[in-house]
Amino acid sequence: MLTKRLLMAGTALVTTLMLAGTAFADPVVIRIVAGDLQPDDPASERYIKEIEDGVKAMDGTEVDIQMTPIAGSGYADKLGAMLLGGDIPDLIYFQGGDQKMVEQGILVDLNPLIANTTSLKNELYGHNVERMKNYPYLVYDFPPRAPQPVIRADWLEKLGMAPPQTVDEYTALFQAIHDADLDGDGTPGNTFGLTAYVNTNELDDIFNQAFGVTGTWMKDVDGQWIAGRVSSAEKAKLAYYADLAKKGLFDKEYVTNKFDVKEDKFYTGKAGVIFGSSAETVGIYGGKMAAAHPGETITLTLLPVPKGPAGQGLAAVDVSKESRGWAISALSQHPDVAMKIMDFLASPAGQIVDRMGFEGVHYTKAADGAVTVTPDMATWYARFSYAPSFKPPVEWRSQASLDFLASVNKWFAADNSFVWLADYAADVDAAENVYRSWVAKFITGEAGMDQWDAYVKEWTGAGGAKLTDYARTILK
Repeated sequence: MLTKRLLMAGTALVTTLMLAGTAFADPVVIRIVAGDLQPDDPASERYIKEIEDGVKAMDGTEVDIQMTPIAGSGYADKLGAMLLGGDIPDLIYFQGGDQKMVEQGILVDLNPLIANTTSLKNELYGHNVERMKNYPYLVYDFPPRAPQPVIRADWLEKLGMAPPQTVDEYTALFQAIHDADLDGDGTPGNTFGLTAYVNTNELDDIFNQAFGVTGTWMKDVDGQWIAGRVSSAEKAKLAYYADLAKKGLFDKEYVTNKFDVKEDKFYTGKAGVIFGSSAETVGIYGGKMAAAHPGETITLTLLPVPKGPAGQGLAAVDVSKESRGWAISALSQHPDVAMKIMDFLASPAGQIVDRMGFEGVHYTKAADGAVTVTPDMATWYARFSYAPSFKPPVEWRSQASLDFLASVNKWFAADNSFVWLADYAADVDAAENVYRSWVAKFITGEAGMDQWDAYVKEWTGAGGAKLTDYARTILK
């Protein structure tokens, strides 16, 4: 088993290479792993080739980027098994499971490498910087993932309603969607106001602050820190979700929905509102919706963050660590070159590659340099970086996508969560499982809100009390 001594060795190697500089007679091989970059996939191969060419143009470094195949569902588990089995690429994309690899000494501290970059160090968002201070093993140069709701603009127009500004107006919108026959199948009442998938995280992003769930940890009436999960504000929010579901306005099947099922219900008119987690996702939803309805002119509208009985804003953003992102192996022989790849993609030239896709496919360039995007642009998304200073040669993003970014900037608030010690991992999982199970029971009607105390008791006994005691030693 790998040990933390490997991390120390990797860090020493990083420092040596940074101080001494490197010169390579042959292309430097950098192995990369990410679920949506697959060998023998023509799009992946072209994308990687353009990155290789860009790195060479940047400073003359010749790099041979080799993709490691991990396809299908269960990426995080498959990646963990691969890494613990000793197959460790240089550049690794994580969607969870990274903390275990840090404990095994597999990942290197990225801060020294980033400090030596030309572009990336200047393109990090504020939450990136704070997360890197707390957990320097992952970097994800994107705006915070802040799910926000979208609706077909023509549906909103058909209903004769303005975008909702309050929680009550959201309820009225969901009811109107449900009661109308907007999908034209001749059966009013069979369209949900909104749907989600797996859990209520998406809904929480706009309803937490509205109901007073201000952070992971909150003060009770006695001034003691308690988990937001067991607060009176959380109870009020979940009662609202349960009421929506009882009225047929929220999809009770959200627990078993996969992301593609959620999207399909939106495209086919079985749900009026869904949440997009990023500006690019919102753009992709718009492109897929248009593709699902050829011959129609359909655009999406981003709905506002509602004002509720206790406040307004997007959910507080966890700055304790990145929940996903790019890491570099502590065993890599060329961590500086791996970082050059990331630095290039954060540069203006790299942003053309990462944000705009392929010339002739996603955009065209005229003899005078004028750039025109194609319909395929709607399905392209950046893999490495969404540099905040990048000014595209042409604005292709939808108004909904631009509104998404503006909303994230307007409503950003940092959370008071922190990285748990490994000793608490089982308690974190157990308490979260209890929470998710009871949320599902409240929403589906299996349990009533009068059973709230039973939920709190079970949550407390499943590790919640231990977590709370520790949190009170951390929080000031």
